[in-house]
Amino acid sequence: MHAPRSWRKLLAAILVAFILPAPVYAIASSTGEPASLRNEAGDDAASDQQAVSRELALFRGSAISLSQAMAIAEALHAGATTADVSFDGAPDSPVYRVKTLHNDRIWHHAIDATTGKIVGGEAALPLKEFDAAERSNLVALKTIRQRLADAVRVAEHAASGKAISGGLIRERGRLNFAIVVMSGNDLKAVILEPPGAARRR
Repeated sequence: MHAPRSWRKLLAAILVAFILPAPVYAIASSTGEPASLRNEAGDDAASDQQAVSRELALFRGSAISLSQAMAIAEALHAGATTADVSFDGAPDSPVYRVKTLHNDRIWHHAIDATTGKIVGGEAALPLKEFDAAERSNLVALKTIRQRLADAVRVAEHAASGKAISGGLIRERGRLNFAIVVMSGNDLKAVILEPPGAARRR
């Protein structure tokens, strides 16, 4: 599937579409703060590396892609859009943690990375339960024509790999999609600014 023309134009214009080497511990989250790939403060470096290697090996062996997990979660509520998604190899069976926005609520889903089935129940929180910064990002997401799924396709093509996580970040007042892609043995962060997002403060 080809990326929408506006996203291809976005890459060509290099608005904020660039690839950076991503430290193993830096995975974009919807709050804009780094989230650990099972790295816990205080663990020694060898233990950290083993945990990361295990997580990436599980991700490589997953039958379900991040894009498929998003589509499965979005299909649960007509009109829902993904706000944040990440691979989690910690459970007995690896899952994708998907947060979708629908009717001013954030829905939390776990999608089995092997079967694509929903794991456990679903939980929802109204937007008013989030802090002001995160709520602002989520409200802005409703006004952006491009979706996280579009950004994932562009990022995977740009980095020549498979997305392992994606979400929203705000830098200098601009709302961006941050996608982490596994390319070979490397993790790369791809930051994309949706067209028109600069005007939404």
